[in-house]
Amino acid sequence: MSVPTRSRRSLPSSPLAWVAATMLASLVLLALAGPLVWGAAADRPDPSAVLQGPSAAHPFGTDNLGRDLLARVLTAARPSLLLALSATLLGAAGGVVLGASTAVVGPRTRRWLATLINLLLAFPALLVALFLAVVLGAGAGGALFALAVASVPGFARLAQTLAAGVSGTDYLAAARVLGLRRHRLLRRHVLPNIAEPLLLSTTMAAGTALVALAGLSFLGLGVQPPAYDWGQLLNQGLDRVYAQPLPALAPGLAILYAALTFQLLGEVLAGSAARRAHAPQSPPTAPLPATLPAPLPVPDGPAGDDHVLQDHVLQVEDLTIELPTPAGVIRPVRGVSLSLRAGEIVGLVGESGSGKSLTALALAGLLPEHARVGRRTHRLLGADLTAMTRKERHHHLATGLAVIFQNPASALNPSLRIATQLTEAIRTHRGASRTEAAAQAEAALRRVALPPSLLRSRPHQLSGGQRQRVMIASGLMVRPALIIADEPTTALDVTVQRQITELLSDVRRDTSAAVLFISHDVALVAGLCERVLVMYAGTVVESLPADRLATATRHPYTRALVESVPDLTADRDRPLRTVEGGPPDPLAPAAGCPFQPRCPHRRHRCAEDVPALTDLDPGHRVACWYPLPAPAKATAS
Repeated sequence: MSVPTRSRRSLPSSPLAWVAATMLASLVLLALAGPLVWGAAADRPDPSAVLQGPSAAHPFGTDNLGRDLLARVLTAARPSLLLALSATLLGAAGGVVLGASTAVVGPRTRRWLATLINLLLAFPALLVALFLAVVLGAGAGGALFALAVASVPGFARLAQTLAAGVSGTDYLAAARVLGLRRHRLLRRHVLPNIAEPLLLSTTMAAGTALVALAGLSFLGLGVQPPAYDWGQLLNQGLDRVYAQPLPALAPGLAILYAALTFQLLGEVLAGSAARRAHAPQSPPTAPLPATLPAPLPVPDGPAGDDHVLQDHVLQVEDLTIELPTPAGVIRPVRGVSLSLRAGEIVGLVGESGSGKSLTALALAGLLPEHARVGRRTHRLLGADLTAMTRKERHHHLATGLAVIFQNPASALNPSLRIATQLTEAIRTHRGASRTEAAAQAEAALRRVALPPSLLRSRPHQLSGGQRQRVMIASGLMVRPALIIADEPTTALDVTVQRQITELLSDVRRDTSAAVLFISHDVALVAGLCERVLVMYAGTVVESLPADRLATATRHPYTRALVESVPDLTADRDRPLRTVEGGPPDPLAPAAGCPFQPRCPHRRHRCAEDVPALTDLDPGHRVACWYPLPAPAKATAS
């Protein structure tokens, strides 16, 4: 039943669509058949019928050589349409490349390109076309080139605006870290995601180009005799407009008809695109097996088993991030140090704005270009990333770690099939053939309990849980030694959350990969992780084993987070614990301990000095001048 439905939807579904389709078909037929059917009559002079008005023999009259004007108007359809379409396509190609390149170049080049586009837009397109047509000389080639150049700035600005929405996406940032060349970033990740509005604009611009080219020919700057188009025919009939208006109006009506066709076609395509964007999707479902398939084979190279033998997979000391803003420089992450061993799963918790995700992005090299990162040590798999070139660092990050983003819908490229996105990393950095990459992609999907048939799907055809498992499969393709999971279960329901956390645990166990699990859900982290780091206002305020989270927290902020988690033994007549107040202003942080404005146990020293992260006992560190006594009993599970 679904096939006929799709067939009906593929046909024009409104009267306007049928009208546009009919008009477009007539133009195509006229352009193809016009010179063949009426070409001879259009070029045959008749001295006995010079400058005649409309008649049965000549419905539109004749010109000064006695040639039939109807045949000439019909024959002129091909050159008029070809010139207009050629100028539009050339201008669109140049403008789109110029504008879309702003998403893949460096910040300095981006500023230069933006300045160039703004400068070109300062000149009216029609004046630019007239100027270039005069400079290049009268003729069809000069008019075509002039109009193409004049249309570049408009397309460039549109492409620049659309590409700006793609430049900040997770999938483009991840593709940069993969080390893809700029032309590949442009071709595979930018242009496919902005193609639809550009196509609509190009369709409408074809009608404008047709009118503009006719205008140049009318002024004598376009097609030159003995060749002719609608603009030249309009010029030739102008001196008879008062005595015999039809010979003059006929080319104008043809121009109007063709321009209106392109405008209507653009409107229909835009309406169809809007309906597709709002159409509900029915994602396929896939059963979750009780056990995971066998582990993936370990590929040769720097991300294989030799890395698992390292004592520490990740070592970061004194990580600081600065973000310049119009109001000043803010430091959302300050002095963070952490390390992970092979096979260890560490939780990073804290309320929104505590700097968890920025820390993860800094570790993966995915921060915005304007961000400034400082660190005393940053080692991944024993290699010092600060001593590497940008290309070497991107290769090492792409093969050594994987990032699972909070929103897989934005992390997966909506225009590419799942197969392409899974195989891109190993084809770029491992040199795998298409067949080998496809086989490993199928194994990766089976690994995360998805059927290989989903390789042919696109992200919008999958459910939220399936997209998140595809993200995990994508990371497993390079056999990473470190997996950074940035709140991977936030947008999922409880059942799928459990599936994803169990999958991460199984992957960690089977591959010995270290996992940095970022979440604001204290109960989830306590049940999944081995060790927990608690962040507040960009700093780590407590580090302790996860199994002691309910019984041994000593920092007031961590204690409040744990007590805010409900359990089955809680007194329902009493409200849950909440942390009063709000996070500090990043532009004007208070002196002393960052938590002291909200801390009910603060003392005079807390407002003066910042406490360092110090050892309380083995495996337990806290940044507090006056740590709380251990709770008498567990308050969270």
